Amino acid sequence: MKRLFSILVIAAIMVLGAVNLNAANSVNTLPSTTVTFVQQDEDAAAADEVGEEETAGFHQELKRRFIEGGPGFMGIVLLCLILGLAIAIERIIFLNLSTTNTKKLAQDVEDALKSGGVEAAKEVCRNTRGPVASIYYQGLDRADESIEAAEKAVVAYGGVQMGQLEKNVSWVSLFIALAPMLGFMGTVIGMIQAFDRIEAAGDMQPSLVAGGIKVALLTTVFGLIVAIILQIFYNYIIAKIDSIVNDMEDASILLIDMLVDYKNRKRI
Repeated sequence: MKRLFSILVIAAIMVLGAVNLNAANSVNTLPSTTVTFVQQDEDAAAADEVGEEETAGFHQELKRRFIEGGPGFMGIVLLCLILGLAIAIERIIFLNLSTTNTKKLAQDVEDALKSGGVEAAKEVCRNTRGPVASIYYQGLDRADESIEAAEKAVVAYGGVQMGQLEKNVSWVSLFIALAPMLGFMGTVIGMIQAFDRIEAAGDMQPSLVAGGIKVALLTTVFGLIVAIILQIFYNYIIAKIDSIVNDMEDASILLIDMLVDYKNRKRI
């Protein structure tokens, strides 16, 4: 009995000692953990501040370089970018709205011709948006005269729709050519200013020509950047126009075939 009691006392002492040791370790670990968390928070805040400084630094640097290029030519280059982007975005929106599902439209027109005749097919075209539907409507409007008249109407109105698709695109190409030309003109003017300073000083010093050469290079860089940006939009617009024109041509051929079949069924 005494041995059992002794064992229990020893076990209780060991358990209490282990609990006290764990508590001490926890107390000792807490400050270091807290310090670690605080250090991590400080590092994260410092990283955020560095990122904000880099972002602000990029904008400030871009603004500074733009001002150093001179308000005259740099302002004109910026105006080319703004006008070119405005026209390009307007054309992209117009072309996307002009895009239709040509196969579905052709199937709907064919079904309307079979079920309700030319008037039903024209109603389908009136309720559909896009140049293909407009061409279909013009061809169907001449369907009662002859197939040749309908074909001529389709060809003529197709040219009108193509002109609508290409409207104002030439202005984008103008700004693409104008922006780098203005940059090169700024380069020439900057070099002339540099040589004027050399002539006035009568000595070849790097500090005299550095300002003019820097202005020359900045105007060239900004002009090329504007041309590259507008060229990307211009190529997308041209590709979109080509796609719509191809759909118009395929749809025109399909419409003539549908009108021929319609005429043959009426004769039977």
